[in-house]
Formats: sequence, structure tokens, C-alpha cells
Amino acid sequence: MKKFVIAALSGAALLISGQVMAADIDAGKSKAAEACASCHGVDGNSAAPNFPKIGGQYRTYIEKTLKDYKSGHRTDPVMAGMAAALTTEDIENLAFYYSSQSGSLNSNK
Repeated sequence: MKKFVIAALSGAALLISGQVMAADIDAGKSKAAEACASCHGVDGNSAAPNFPKIGGQYRTYIEKTLKDYKSGHRTDPVMAGMAAALTTEDIENLAFYYSSQSGSLNSNK
């Protein structure tokens, strides 16, 4: 049983490190500064109550949300335009970058 647990944890570590290597957090940070920071803030913790805080959000949620805006499955005139210009690689990089940030405890309502 002990060997199984060690093997499972090792496999999980390799999988996680492989996913991190697949995306470029620095590229995500650069794209965020270029395309997202004016509304969501540099670290994803917008000071404006009308923009969601995305810092610290789950990577998969950010990816799905951006893909849904891009495809039209989710609608918002501003986000649809922003997502339309993103490549799949941009979306992955942004998701890894914002998910690596600390979320703000104060909610925007």
C-alpha cells in the first residue's frame, strides 16, 4: 500500500509539472498586462466593483470561461471582443497566470 501511495503521488507530481510546463506563466502575465489589466487589475484583483476578481480563480474555470466567450456560448459584448483575439495558447497562459495569483478577500458586488 505504501508503494502504491508513493507511486500515485509521484505520478500526480509529474502530471502537474507537465501541465505547468505546457503553459507559460510569464507569457500569461505579459498578455494580462496587455489585454486584461485595465479591467481586472494586474494580478486579477480589480478595484472596480463592476469587474470580476479573477486572481486565484481555478485555471480550468478561467480557460472554460474564455473559450465560452470566444465561441459565443457565453455572452458579454466586451469579453466577446477581448476573447476573440486570444489564441488557445493565450487562453492557457492567461489561465495559468491568473490562477497562480492570490485572490482578494474583498468581494466586488
